[in-house]
Amino acid sequence: QVQLVESGGGLVQPGGSLRLSCAASGNIFSISTMGWYRQVPGKQRELVAIRTNSGSTNYAGSVKGRFTISRDSAGNTVYLQMNSLKPEDTATYFCYALSLRVEGYWGQGTQVTVSS
Repeated sequence: QVQLVESGGGLVQPGGSLRLSCAASGNIFSISTMGWYRQVPGKQRELVAIRTNSGSTNYAGSVKGRFTISRDSAGNTVYLQMNSLKPEDTATYFCYALSLRVEGYWGQGTQVTVSS
């Protein structure tokens, strides 16, 4: 089992920055991939950014060049640096981890609101 706890959400003005953190605990050595998804009410959860253990990353087109996903050397925390934020980035952001046994885990979500 893997537990994920996000932090770092909040209210920011357009053009501003935020950094989200996701701390993993439990069987962290089973994790192969970690990433971030987001969801707004009435819409499906969508991929924001994902990073594999080998360092490969993938970003949604809407955030490419503005967001950066990284992971600490211990492998138990993943970050999402969000720059040049836009109102359309407003959503609940969820941390995601995929185990080597292809089991998915989700955090509880953290709200990001971009508004003037």
